[in-house]
Amino acid sequence: MRKSRIEAFSDGVIAILITIMVLELRTPAEASLASLLALAPLFVSYVLSFTVLGIYWNNHHHMFQAIERVDGRALWANLHLLFWLSLIPFVTGWVGESEFAAVPMAAYGVVLLLAAMAYFLLTRALVSLHGSDSALAVAVGSDVKGKVSLLLYALAVPLAFVQPRLALAVYVLVALMWLAPDRRIENALAGRP
Repeated sequence: MRKSRIEAFSDGVIAILITIMVLELRTPAEASLASLLALAPLFVSYVLSFTVLGIYWNNHHHMFQAIERVDGRALWANLHLLFWLSLIPFVTGWVGESEFAAVPMAAYGVVLLLAAMAYFLLTRALVSLHGSDSALAVAVGSDVKGKVSLLLYALAVPLAFVQPRLALAVYVLVALMWLAPDRRIENALAGRP
């Protein structure tokens, strides 16, 4: 199967998720700085989630540049990823409205953890389809950053019940890890180490 349909569908879903999140941002009740500051937790959770979705979109795009085709397993793995990403607007709103309370912060972490696991499974499905010597397999390598992300999310979920703001810091840390340009796929496609 050609990969273009899965790319277009995924782009559309992620664009819709970002749109849903921004539509959930409400204007302040009053024309005062205090009223605006009251929305800070919701805005912080929105910025983090927008960043996370942007990272997934960017990495998904790069990954699909390194492949030639998809199969049924890749289609289902991609839908699995999109399912978890589709829950990000829900947990984003819950985290912001609860002002980073423990249960919403843990739920946010569970969604991030399961989205990261789904992305890992999608990567494995595509590497399996294209072979261990493919550009994608070479680029991903042992995927240390992906495994560290999974570990940090897994640690942050129980941490949310003890120190929700520390869990938030871990979620931000993982996003910052992925904001640093990841040139593995571009380098593999260009034949650079």
